[in-house]
Amino acid sequence: MPTGVALRDVREQLLDAAERILLRDGPNALTSRAVTTEAGCAKGVLHRHFADFDAFLAELVRNHVARLDGQAADLRERAGTGTVAGNLTGALTDLFGSVSLAIVGLITARDELRATLRRTGTTGVPVLAEATAMVSAYLAAERDLHRIAPEADTDTLALMLIGGGHLLFAGRDGTAPGADTIHKVVSTAIADVTRFDR
Repeated sequence: MPTGVALRDVREQLLDAAERILLRDGPNALTSRAVTTEAGCAKGVLHRHFADFDAFLAELVRNHVARLDGQAADLRERAGTGTVAGNLTGALTDLFGSVSLAIVGLITARDELRATLRRTGTTGVPVLAEATAMVSAYLAAERDLHRIAPEADTDTLALMLIGGGHLLFAGRDGTAPGADTIHKVVSTAIADVTRFDR
């Protein structure tokens, strides 16, 4: 990058570059040098905008978690439409077929990143915790619409679905499970609460 040329939205460029590296090469390839190279800027730029690399990574996680709010709103709006299993299959595919899976891997691989996130009040495993809340809220909305049993424990079902979804997608080297496989797991998890007299 030529000297004296201002980088437009440099923080966003760095964060976007980090996501591309995560998706392409995985968490172990994510270094400050790799990020600045991918973003096309000088090595010192990242440290001018963030206290250290873990602060940068924490911002990456927080930015991604904030984007999950949109996915949560979309899923809640689907309540009462389509099938419950179909809506959940789509939600798990959207969630784990994106950079979310790589970010979870990054969080679990870096002790200092987890410590940085905890210092800012984060609890649980970011992305997984928010995804669980998203699914639980959707299931509660479906329960209110009488599409699942009134006694359904939406929090426990959400934990099962997010845990199962994570296991289905993790460790596949970029090859997502088929829609039929995901749908089977979802249908099995919610079978007891979708079979009842309305």
